Amino acid sequence: MSAQLDELMEDLNHNGRERVEEILENAGHQKRSILTDIYNLSRHDNHDKWRKKESEDLKQLVKKRLNYLQNPENCFEAKKIVCNVYDDICGFSCNAHHVANCLLVAYATNRTFVLESRGWQYSIEGWESVFQPLSDTCTTIGDVEAIEWTDPRSRKFKKAKAVRLPPFTVNPSPHFYPLAIPKDLSERLIRIHGFPFVWWFGQFMTYVMRPNDVMAYELELATLRLGFQHPIVGVHVRRTDKLLNEAEFHSIEEYMVHVEEFYLKLERREEVTVKRVYLATDDDKLLAEAEEKYPDYEFLTDTSISKAAALESRYSEFGLKGIVMDVHLLSQCDFIVCTMSSTVCRNSYALMQDLHVDASSYVHSLDSIYFFAGQNAHHHVALYPHEAQSPEEISFQPGDLISVTYHHLDDHNNHWDGYTRGRLDQMSGLYPSYKAESKVEIAEMPNYKEVDEM
Repeated sequence: MSAQLDELMEDLNHNGRERVEEILENAGHQKRSILTDIYNLSRHDNHDKWRKKESEDLKQLVKKRLNYLQNPENCFEAKKIVCNVYDDICGFSCNAHHVANCLLVAYATNRTFVLESRGWQYSIEGWESVFQPLSDTCTTIGDVEAIEWTDPRSRKFKKAKAVRLPPFTVNPSPHFYPLAIPKDLSERLIRIHGFPFVWWFGQFMTYVMRPNDVMAYELELATLRLGFQHPIVGVHVRRTDKLLNEAEFHSIEEYMVHVEEFYLKLERREEVTVKRVYLATDDDKLLAEAEEKYPDYEFLTDTSISKAAALESRYSEFGLKGIVMDVHLLSQCDFIVCTMSSTVCRNSYALMQDLHVDASSYVHSLDSIYFFAGQNAHHHVALYPHEAQSPEEISFQPGDLISVTYHHLDDHNNHWDGYTRGRLDQMSGLYPSYKAESKVEIAEMPNYKEVDEM
């Protein structure tokens, strides 16, 4: 509704625009009041405590299974999924996304994950230059020759000692591939989380990005040096290479609209003495602009990280530590404003899930909705009937399965304006987002009963 009124204002005179601004302001007050009431009601019984315990139990269960899977008693006999880091097609966040997905595939196929990363463009020591080893007992496939990816249901896959997973799209794409969650945990997870898959993937992202002792110490020092305290909103502004072919330019004002909304809602629940923003960007001039335009905010940033993120210095150990620090601190924020077209944004959002019961709504993207590179189809299930209001829209009935489309550079590049683009019966078009909900994809995966009983 707000997006439609903003568009309407362009055709109104001065008095008309003022009236619409009043309507939007009043609607904002009402929305924040309703959300505050919902927040307070959710804390009036023991359901909140139960959800916290259930969330923690699930996290510990998945961690226990991953530790078991990644540390077999006999590495030689253990079957493995093997992955590489990629220099020519991937930066850090893209590689982190791939590494976490490799661990997810290993879990779904009951195989130990081995990462081959030495000689990486960021650090010759590879992944372990900043992160903990993925295994204490099994870090190589030895003399075994890994086969290329094939159907996990095939005899060839089941017999293979090691299978190499390519980056991004796999063919054939297995049933357990994102955005699926495991059947044995699905009921529990759906009860407590608004976006079950991002919680699920967040467990794998958290595991592969556990900082080693040196990196953990540097993260702690950076937190103290910056004065990183709550409440705080993370803002990730990616410029430089992303603007060439992956994303559009967004001004600092576009981000700050949502930062201001976060603090307006928070002030309904508690006193806010300092409005902090953690600014993560590869544009080292953005801090001065933000401070000049928003003097009521305290901006925290490390300009040396911004300079290290520049194309000429990005692929170095210093650049690696800088981007790890940005992703870590963004995930620690109470809310993130970013562009989901960037894997920095999506990875930070996934990591955030491990720190909360349900952080599915703790983000606002200026372009795409969340997606997973190479994912299986994402479907919405229609809740209410809809008749197309223009040639750009599609019609549907309750129960219809709509395939969601993602490209953030198409004609409708803002999926956060109350409309979603999808395809139904060979017709592609927009529809009101509230008239449909995401279908939770559930897949059979190993249940690891032997681990749960340990």
